[in-house]
Amino acid sequence: MQTSFPAFRVGFIIAIGFLFSQACLAASIKVDGKISDGEWAGAQHITDFKLVQPLTGANAPYPTEAWVLSTPEGLAIGFRNTQPASVPRTRERTRRDGDAAVDRVNLMVDYDGDGGIGYNFTLNLTDGIQDAVISNENNFSNDWDGIWQHAVSEEGDTWSAEMLIPWYIAPMQKAKGDTRTIGIYLDRVIGTTGERMAWPAASYTRPRFLSDFSKIEVPQYSQSLLAITPYVVGVSDLVRSKDMFDAGADIYWKPNSRFQLTATLNPDFGQVESDSLVVNFDAVETFFSDKRPFFTENQSLFNVGFGPGNGNLIYTRRVGGLNDSQDGAGDVTAAIKLNGSLGALNYGVFAATEADDIGRDFYALRLTQDFGKQDLGFMTTRVNHPFSDRTASVYAVDHHWKPSDAWNVVTQFVASDIAENGIDTRDTGMQIRVNQELKDGWRQNAYFVHLGDDLELNDFGYLDRNGFNYLRYEMKHRVTDLPESSSFRSKDWGYATSMRYNDSGDRLFGAAQISRYSETRTGGNEYFEFTWLTNGNDDLITRNHGILKKPQRLLGFYERFRPRKGHWEFYGNGRFGQSGVEGIERSEVEFYFQPTYYISDTLSIYGGFDAFYRPDWLIWQDEQSQLVSFEAKQLNLSAGMQWLIGGKQELRVKLETIALDAKARYAYQLDAQGNAIRSNDPVHDFKLNNLGFQVRYRYELAPLSDLYVVYSRGGFGFERDNPQDPFSLLGDAFSLRDDEMFLVKLSYRFSI
Repeated sequence: MQTSFPAFRVGFIIAIGFLFSQACLAASIKVDGKISDGEWAGAQHITDFKLVQPLTGANAPYPTEAWVLSTPEGLAIGFRNTQPASVPRTRERTRRDGDAAVDRVNLMVDYDGDGGIGYNFTLNLTDGIQDAVISNENNFSNDWDGIWQHAVSEEGDTWSAEMLIPWYIAPMQKAKGDTRTIGIYLDRVIGTTGERMAWPAASYTRPRFLSDFSKIEVPQYSQSLLAITPYVVGVSDLVRSKDMFDAGADIYWKPNSRFQLTATLNPDFGQVESDSLVVNFDAVETFFSDKRPFFTENQSLFNVGFGPGNGNLIYTRRVGGLNDSQDGAGDVTAAIKLNGSLGALNYGVFAATEADDIGRDFYALRLTQDFGKQDLGFMTTRVNHPFSDRTASVYAVDHHWKPSDAWNVVTQFVASDIAENGIDTRDTGMQIRVNQELKDGWRQNAYFVHLGDDLELNDFGYLDRNGFNYLRYEMKHRVTDLPESSSFRSKDWGYATSMRYNDSGDRLFGAAQISRYSETRTGGNEYFEFTWLTNGNDDLITRNHGILKKPQRLLGFYERFRPRKGHWEFYGNGRFGQSGVEGIERSEVEFYFQPTYYISDTLSIYGGFDAFYRPDWLIWQDEQSQLVSFEAKQLNLSAGMQWLIGGKQELRVKLETIALDAKARYAYQLDAQGNAIRSNDPVHDFKLNNLGFQVRYRYELAPLSDLYVVYSRGGFGFERDNPQDPFSLLGDAFSLRDDEMFLVKLSYRFSI
């Protein structure tokens, strides 16, 4: 005992000294973009990068090294990238979350290591950043912004990047013991060639992405944060000669790794952002993304897609959207969001309320739990409409099964319960997606969805239609062994067939499609698709006034993107198809072309021109209860400028105009079988034009703290008869002035 006790004491002192030295070492990480070997001692060193774009799995053509180190201040990542002079470096400056073909590195991390939710941090050669949330394996949303440290440097044939991601940036499950198992994915992209090298050799183009991250064990640290971001905004309405002032605040509290609260009082409605102009006479609502900070902050847990396209159980634009009296937007007074975990159970609670007698109340609860190869989730939402005596409840269960590395199966069941004026309406829906990776670049997927006639999700969610049954099967084949003489690095072919029925058993149409997505050796891409649609029925166009029979159709689409070479960048697309009942001989065509000219790496201008000809455009006119065929010519003009002034200032100019001239051809009435029968009912031409113009100056006072000065102007013109050439309509659009405002907004984030 007398000899063992001193030995134990010496060992104990050595262990404590080692841990203390590691803590001091970790704390000494200086994020300056310069990889110092002593600074990264003890870090996991990664050199086994593989080529994943094109997805060959070959060794990286350019040496790439990375270091991963858990520190008390956050997760630290370092990159050293070899890039010889023969491979030009891109030094184009980008605004935050701006997408460009530039040299960059990515850190993607799944803090729970269960493939549920991931976070993407992108840093490019000029110190520009992007951040995004990854959900549903490979769904990226860059509406979210986080605060993290970053820096880059260049030396000879290498350039280096460093990131430090604080532990309070996202909610995490409680770690077991003193270590945490996280999922990590690192990659590096060559801007001029589009080549992507990654560790591990996973790809977001596959159905499984988050689940394929490498699992590493790191020391467990926890940080707390309390941040309050008040804002004030002043608006001068130059049309109505009145001034308005408003104020509010966002609150972010994360006392530990397992709990997070986000709240907002009188939230910003995104006054400094602008939606793209859209002309929509269809029965399907246009989908717009949300830009309000509270509604994008850690929203991924609630991002539960359902149905084709943009379908989702929560569409945050409903909160503060068109009110129940249909005379304006709802006034959101407050909202709160809780995210956390209890063991392996993740939970989220969302609540928001609108003011006045026409205000609504929104609630949501989300639960998920990982069971290894299976994940189970539950979600319920509820919206109270006191003004219209309506209560809408939705219940959903989702199941994600990963039986092997090759298979991925997602199943969802949804039910809605609508109580309005004493009448209760219930219905259900379900969907299943099955993906399988095969050999030699082949893969297959199948998708089936059933939406009941009375399924209603649009009080809080987004569903473009109900009463729908859809089955699709697709085979894909990726080709990467192309000769050096080819202008393409890879080609991804797709072959699909599908069938659509409504819930009454009417066949809408079947389809067969061939497509190809290709990546060029210069960092660009090309895509085309051809689709044949069988004859069938359109049960939406008449707004519940009958079903319209349509003939078979042939659709085509082509697009090409060429990244910046010298001063110029180009994008263009074209399409043809048929939307009426007169077949292929009256096909519609559209062409869009947008060149961008880079005056310097910080200043660029662009212009876009869109020409659209529709010789047989069917529009339902509710007042006459008839379909009318129009011959329509539409021109869209867009232009803009982006100037990044120093590292903290940005000046953006954005212009969009639409000019549409529609000449009425004749009206249709539907017979009992759904055939369109020409009638002698009177028809009227119409024309419209639209203007959106914004000049926005932004000064970054500190991370997530900004001063905005915005001038905007817009207008909409519509007139029956009196047709007019679209070019002159475009000119007239510049005189539109329904709205004109000058806005100043200041927000500042205080952290404790």
